Amino acid sequence: MVRWSLLISAAISLAGCSFLPKPAHQPRVQNPFPQLSRVAVAPFFNLTANPTVDGRHFALAYFHELQSVPGFEVVPVGVVESAMIDYGLALDNPETGAEDARRLAQLLGVDAIVVGSVTEFSAWPKPRCGLNVEWYAANPCFHPIPAGYGLPWGTTDEELIPGSLVYEAEMELAKAQLATQSPHFIPAPPPKLLPRAPAAEELPPPQDEPMPGDHEGVAVQMIDEIGAIGAAEKTDNTAASLPPDWPDPRGFQPAAPSPVRAACHPSDKPILQHVRTYDGHDGDFTTALETYVYFRDDGRPGDWRSYLERTDDFVRFCCHMHIFEMLSARGGAAETRVVWRWPDSR
Repeated sequence: MVRWSLLISAAISLAGCSFLPKPAHQPRVQNPFPQLSRVAVAPFFNLTANPTVDGRHFALAYFHELQSVPGFEVVPVGVVESAMIDYGLALDNPETGAEDARRLAQLLGVDAIVVGSVTEFSAWPKPRCGLNVEWYAANPCFHPIPAGYGLPWGTTDEELIPGSLVYEAEMELAKAQLATQSPHFIPAPPPKLLPRAPAAEELPPPQDEPMPGDHEGVAVQMIDEIGAIGAAEKTDNTAASLPPDWPDPRGFQPAAPSPVRAACHPSDKPILQHVRTYDGHDGDFTTALETYVYFRDDGRPGDWRSYLERTDDFVRFCCHMHIFEMLSARGGAAETRVVWRWPDSR
């Protein structure tokens, strides 16, 4: 009996444990923002050179993936389209786009509206997809939520934060801090274009003071204004070690409850924004795709490589990755699901 057990153990060792199950890890996310639970998705814009890219198709893929995240209730894309038509909101005006997006969110009775753009797309055999997605809150008092917000900074779990998220959070903070140090720049007004050269008798008499519209006088005034601004900045920096609007790293941690409501300072910026380009030949991307396909239990023939060949599946996985990365970077990572996976050759 002992001899047989030894033979079985030796056989397993020679096979390299290929007959034993291995753990498979499924990263998951959830909604980290209770104040943003009801969301609507507008049709995406096509900013690529490919006229066949359908923004509605991308919006539907984003809708399905966001709907699968616990904590979100997502309004169907068709309802959003009907409201845009009824109220004449296009969302693509650079000057009024943010205001129209917020207005649309209020009309739909949602907490936020998703406005996305496809910046790059190519299908098989070299699938690539670029997405720029912005969330606009119905409440104008909500301000942008930076990457790194809600992560366990200053705790024992800080060392578990992925290096990519640490870099993204530090970059967000550095941008905000350096914005307070950039010198003020006042561009000179464009010169007036005269239809013809004036005759000698039409020229104005010389004057000591600059005439209205005289560029030299405007330039002198600008120099005076810049000098005054610089002097004020010097005085402020002398009085305090940091400017009053200096972003504090402690802002990455949610503030404690307050007995009174915070004052409203309206913002026209999106509360969430995530920009990424996905490449079907990237190793990290395909590794994540393999895990995604395994846990979907897709009954169709083929493996994860088939998802790169099918445009619908590729677009949906890109939307999945986009949502996963955006929420994970802001404290939305949930407990990883672990299952034991038997080898295919069993």
